[in-house]
Amino acid sequence: MAANPAQRIAKWDAKFKTDRVKAILDDERPNMFMNVQAVFPQITAMELQVKQVLDGLGVSLAVYGMYLSFGRELWSMTRKEISGETAAIEADTLRKKWVDRGLTTAVLEAIRTQVFNIGAPRKKGR
Repeated sequence: MAANPAQRIAKWDAKFKTDRVKAILDDERPNMFMNVQAVFPQITAMELQVKQVLDGLGVSLAVYGMYLSFGRELWSMTRKEISGETAAIEADTLRKKWVDRGLTTAVLEAIRTQVFNIGAPRKKGR
């Protein structure tokens, strides 16, 4: 049976007591800060590489943000230690998504291979 509105409100109120949330964040902040210090330079370096690919291909600055988003998605995937054929398939799925949003296949493939060294997926049946 579904929870009634009063139960949902009580659970929400308990979960979002600001003093409790602050205490949790205060405890986690040192680890969060160490992670930011480690990760932000990696993201910045990846974004620079993506921009270099885009510059080399003469891509309009108007769409840089979308290509950078594609790069961030690939970066996130590689951080999860997805590699090999699985990475190729996942990268191709992301490529299709961004092509559907209006980006160019050749540019997306250049980012995939030149920045992330992920090849195209093998054809089925091989």
